[in-house]
Amino acid sequence: MPSAVGFGRIAATLPVKNMPAALAFYVGVLGFTKRFENGEPVGFVILRQGESELHLTLQPQHRAAHFPVAHLLVDDIGALFALCQQAGARIVKGLQDKDYGLRTFVFADPDGNRIDVGQRVGKPGSGE
Repeated sequence: MPSAVGFGRIAATLPVKNMPAALAFYVGVLGFTKRFENGEPVGFVILRQGESELHLTLQPQHRAAHFPVAHLLVDDIGALFALCQQAGARIVKGLQDKDYGLRTFVFADPDGNRIDVGQRVGKPGSGE
């Protein structure tokens, strides 16, 4: 039975062991802007970059998953790939063109959270 409830935004929440290091990466490298923070020391942060919103939560015992925990769609995957490399982020999977119309790669942030990145490169089967 379909839901009659409309949904608004949804944002990934990433656990981090070290909030200053996470902010240095997401704000300093990827260009997110801090929109909200809570706690002393800071234990929760809301970040924005364009249409993307990301929440960081301080979890000192965090162990990263072995799979991507978020997917990020971008308009210049080559530039983001270069930024990640320059920042020393671990590249889990290099740039690949997929048959479903995306160019992709996966990186791990300073806490090991894997982020799957994609850029639309054409419609499957369209030759674009």
